[in-house]
Amino acid sequence: MRLLACSDLHGDLGATRRILAQAGAADVVVVAGDFGTKGQETEPVLELLRACPRPVVLVPGNHDNLMGLRQYCRDWPTGHLLHGSGITLQGVPFYGLGGEVPRSTDELWNLALSERQAAELLTPCPPNAVLVTHSPPKGHCDRQPDGRSDGSEAILKCLRAKHPRLHLCGHIDASFGATSTIGDCEIRNLGPVANWFTL
Repeated sequence: MRLLACSDLHGDLGATRRILAQAGAADVVVVAGDFGTKGQETEPVLELLRACPRPVVLVPGNHDNLMGLRQYCRDWPTGHLLHGSGITLQGVPFYGLGGEVPRSTDELWNLALSERQAAELLTPCPPNAVLVTHSPPKGHCDRQPDGRSDGSEAILKCLRAKHPRLHLCGHIDASFGATSTIGDCEIRNLGPVANWFTL
């Protein structure tokens, strides 16, 4: 299976079109959250993704409205919104968790989870899945410009316990493009560019 993956499009239709121009060579497209910004500019990006000729796996970012995304995806047969849930595509299990973990701001638009909430939602993640989260794991692909590590302990524990085959994330802009590994699992902070993976 070939995966085309990105994150943090933030309403950038040009970036979305450039990525989707390559979708014909993919089996599955993955978008790890932040379709818009502060809950706005989301629908035009989703409309472009909806026209994608391949199945699309989505997780909500902290800038996304979870209820609005669920409503949008309800009648999109090939759009699979994952948040504490999973799906199997072509024999490969995918599991997703959206939002910011842990919370860094109390702004009303910010979709965030505590580490405890994230741990509960990650419990059903099957082993050997493609794990897609908006936030990165603590200490991996999560460095801020000042050197702070801003990832999630719950996601890190999930990686160590569940041994996914691949972990895709975003959220920390300063770490876009960063890669790491835990055991045999590659971790990639995607950013708003085309990232390719072969499973």
